Amino acid sequence: MYGKLIFLAISFFVLSTASFAKPISKEMCVAKGNGFIFAGGECIAYKAVVGDKEGSLTIIVHGTWPEEANVLARYTTFAEDLNMLTDTTTVAIALPGYSGSSTNNFTALSHDKTKNLAAQKEYILFLDELIKALKEKYKATTVNYVGHSAGAMMGATLMGLDPELIQNIALAGGRYDIHAVSKEKGLISAVDVLDKINKKAKLVLIYGTKDEISRPEVTKDFYTLAKKNGLYVKLVEVKDAPHLDLDRTQTSMEAISKMLEN
Repeated sequence: MYGKLIFLAISFFVLSTASFAKPISKEMCVAKGNGFIFAGGECIAYKAVVGDKEGSLTIIVHGTWPEEANVLARYTTFAEDLNMLTDTTTVAIALPGYSGSSTNNFTALSHDKTKNLAAQKEYILFLDELIKALKEKYKATTVNYVGHSAGAMMGATLMGLDPELIQNIALAGGRYDIHAVSKEKGLISAVDVLDKINKKAKLVLIYGTKDEISRPEVTKDFYTLAKKNGLYVKLVEVKDAPHLDLDRTQTSMEAISKMLEN
């Protein structure tokens, strides 16, 4: 019994320490060295693979994973593969709560006290600040965005909130109308800002025929809507592909590479 009480006390301490972790300041973030950048009030871990093509930067944004998941372990190889295909500097980022990134202002996308974080304007504006910081760091004039799942959802919305930031965007397994699945007030997604998206930007929408999380019709419907609104958009089908790693399929990689050719 005594041992059990000690275990519970220790567990409570660990949970409490995690819940009230000391915020990471800009100075602390800089001290972490290469692989971290302070933007939007958060210290963000990232992996960069430098390419020879000057002025162009590709940023990979992951979707929802369990809190504290090491997403960079998965996405570093993806960044390396895209870099090899395109010779473009490619950066895989870890959003707050993943791979050692801070949670000063935001939790991980998957958190029991937070719902629909990827559809909250404040979070998307944080992502905006992060992309701008990376753009400045790598002296880029062209920003390419590759997003999967929640990362795709946020990227599409950001295209409307900051129309001049991203020139090329590939979105795999995203959701573009949050209101179709949630009645929560105050949420935002691409359909709410569709008329503000830059018509000169290239959009590639990717779906898997066996995706049960973002079903094919979700992407097809948004493609039709985007086309109707005069956007430069291409639809890509990945046969027999489920939701997981949809962005990393050969078909997706080829579509991304082709998007970045010009």
